[in-house]
Amino acid sequence: MSDEGTGGDGRKRDRRDRLERHHTGGVRNSLWSWPDAKSPLAVVRNYVAISLARVSPSLRLKNWLLSRIGVTVGSGVSWGLESTPDVFWPERITVGSDAIIGYDATLLCHEFLQDEYRLGDIVIEDRAMVGAGAIVLPGVTVGEEARVAANSLVVEDVPPRTTVAGVPAEVVSRADAAENDIDDDVESDATGDASAPE
Repeated sequence: MSDEGTGGDGRKRDRRDRLERHHTGGVRNSLWSWPDAKSPLAVVRNYVAISLARVSPSLRLKNWLLSRIGVTVGSGVSWGLESTPDVFWPERITVGSDAIIGYDATLLCHEFLQDEYRLGDIVIEDRAMVGAGAIVLPGVTVGEEARVAANSLVVEDVPPRTTVAGVPAEVVSRADAAENDIDDDVESDATGDASAPE
């Protein structure tokens, strides 16, 4: 028997193992086939709701609009200005209570490639934070109280109470380790000196 995080052979499951693959064929890349994959009317509806949510200063209105197009939105979720859930498959996104999706962050549930497109759910668990400009790819779970640093590209699951940063995002600290905060790491990198304050 395997658990959620491993395959039948005992190895860790990659997010790509959780993606649905849809072959498109044809002479053009798979993005040309999007109207066959999703109703154009639904995409227009999603686009309008997401566009309004991106610029609205009201968190209640953002949560209401996004829940109307299928995003599962927990209580107290905060969406930064210009944050963007997937326009094609927003119903594949779950955001837990008190999570924060930062300014201009993107949650993508699809990948259009040459001969196929891939779909995967995104789960942002309770009290997780996705930083400004970060991109979360399909099939990824950001664990409870995890943090994704600004401008990171999240290509694999983020364990609970862990901070990831970079392209691709890698673990930079864990809550159960020494109090090694991402803000402290960034500050010491900027000064080039990680010594104690004077």
